[in-house]
Amino acid sequence: MQSTTPVAGDPIEARCTKCRKNTDHIIVTMAEEGPAKVQCNACSRQHKYRPPTAAKKPAVRRADMHKDAERKEWEALRPNMNSAAATDYSMTAAYKVRALINHPVFGLGLVQRIVGSQKVEVLFEDGKKTMRCK
Repeated sequence: MQSTTPVAGDPIEARCTKCRKNTDHIIVTMAEEGPAKVQCNACSRQHKYRPPTAAKKPAVRRADMHKDAERKEWEALRPNMNSAAATDYSMTAAYKVRALINHPVFGLGLVQRIVGSQKVEVLFEDGKKTMRCK
């Protein structure tokens, strides 16, 4: 019959401080409350026992949420855009809000707002970009 309490020499999963992940270890020394010292099977380093960490859920990034909102805004505005009326983008040109521009890399865009004296915010299919202007 097997013992349910671990003893020195038993395998155990623990957080390795050198590998920086949960790996298989061998118990080296025991304390009253449980394993005291373990040895990593991956890097052979001995260290204090640290229980394995739970896998973290990927965080929802605000940038991703903004991208979704921008894409929906683009899809709503796109049917009303006339690409033939768009002017080619130039850093030396002046733009007004709601002006259509055609950028060589980003494609068709709609000027959303004037950011500063020489910048405009333009909504493209893949998101908002701040562009230089006159």
